[in-house]
Amino acid sequence: MQEGTVGRADLHGDCANCFGLCCVALPFAASADFALDKAAGTPCPNLRDDHRCGIHARLRQKGFTGCTVYDCFGAGQQVSQVTFGGQDWRTGPRDRARRMFDVFPVVRQLHELLWYLTEALDLPAARPVHADLRRALEQTRELTRQTPEELAGLDVGAHRQQVNVLLLKTSELVRAGVHGRRKDRRGADLMGARLKGADLRGANLRGAYLIAADLTGADLRHADLIGADLRDADLSDADLTGAFFLTQPQLTAARGSAGTRLPASVTRPAHWAARL
Repeated sequence: MQEGTVGRADLHGDCANCFGLCCVALPFAASADFALDKAAGTPCPNLRDDHRCGIHARLRQKGFTGCTVYDCFGAGQQVSQVTFGGQDWRTGPRDRARRMFDVFPVVRQLHELLWYLTEALDLPAARPVHADLRRALEQTRELTRQTPEELAGLDVGAHRQQVNVLLLKTSELVRAGVHGRRKDRRGADLMGARLKGADLRGANLRGAYLIAADLTGADLRHADLIGADLRDADLSDADLTGAFFLTQPQLTAARGSAGTRLPASVTRPAHWAARL
């Protein structure tokens, strides 16, 4: 990341400059998302010696949908190339590998915050808190530059809480500009809900459980979607124009169509085309 700025490209995983950290550091359990159990710190059996996935083009067919919706927000290359200076966990001492695996999820959380802060600074309605957002962004950037020992001991939860205060203010400012009633469904259990064509303009859907919800044709313009669980939610023909704090992993976990309108911060998932 260049001094004074955080580009969107820096906040996406760059597997070519990572040592397959998400395929080793993170655990997963056999489920609809993963075909087998894997313990934290244990390499996935599909991980090749060159740190590439041996079934990358067939992950969904092989039962690893969870891998296709994951993004480290650029933490993988940050930890691999900056925090550990390009030292491969395969060739170094075991304690260094263990520390790398411990640090990776911490930096991933920090990079996710950088994503939200960067987006918040792009929202004109949040101008009253832009100065505070810039300070929080720079502070978060500085935390990502700490040593492995400092990162391992970081109370990342406390830092997230501090940043969240600003993100909440941002949300209130953006949604205040939406005319009419703005629904507050923060943390709501909407699993499987029938919300076809629902008017959710400017809604607060922070942390809402929208798993397998029917949102076809729903109006989600300028809705706050931070942390909303959109796994298998149907967004066909829905309008998410101006929806904010929506990440690529959230969107990729959902279903959609050619008629789904998206904010500029995300791209249409490739697997959606297969459903047309």
